[in-house]
Amino acid sequence: MKYILIMTIWSLAVTVSAQTDKDTITSNPNYDSTLAKKLGADDYGMKSYILVILKTGPNKATDNVFINKCFSGHLDNIDRLVKEGKMIVAGPMGKNNNSYRGIFILNLTSVEEAERLLQTDPAIKERLLDADLYSWYGSAALSEYLKYSEKIWKIKPN
Repeated sequence: MKYILIMTIWSLAVTVSAQTDKDTITSNPNYDSTLAKKLGADDYGMKSYILVILKTGPNKATDNVFINKCFSGHLDNIDRLVKEGKMIVAGPMGKNNNSYRGIFILNLTSVEEAERLLQTDPAIKERLLDADLYSWYGSAALSEYLKYSEKIWKIKPN
């Protein structure tokens, strides 16, 4: 009798669970499988990235020529990584109490690969900037804004 009761409860739980899952699944009538595949999207339209938080590094150099050269190279490196499809987002942060300077979202899934890639940035390599890296899960469509970014700026920063 105990066995029958346990099997009945288990069967009822499976049926309710299956019904609940069925009721919560919604298909997207706008789904574009070709675009999803191109962007590396999973079934939820998401994918993994590496989020980089840039902060003030330990190098307290005061040589303005050196600093300007490093940050000019930093901006050139960002442009290169965007063109290579490895960087999706880059931008500075406002003043804050954490010494955070900016963020990157890299189109990579490996923290180790991201660490190697960041060493191509002169400001990071020279330790004017330091970086904290995190795995991040976001919309696979994030990179689609890049095709518009070159069409909306009037003045390029130095």
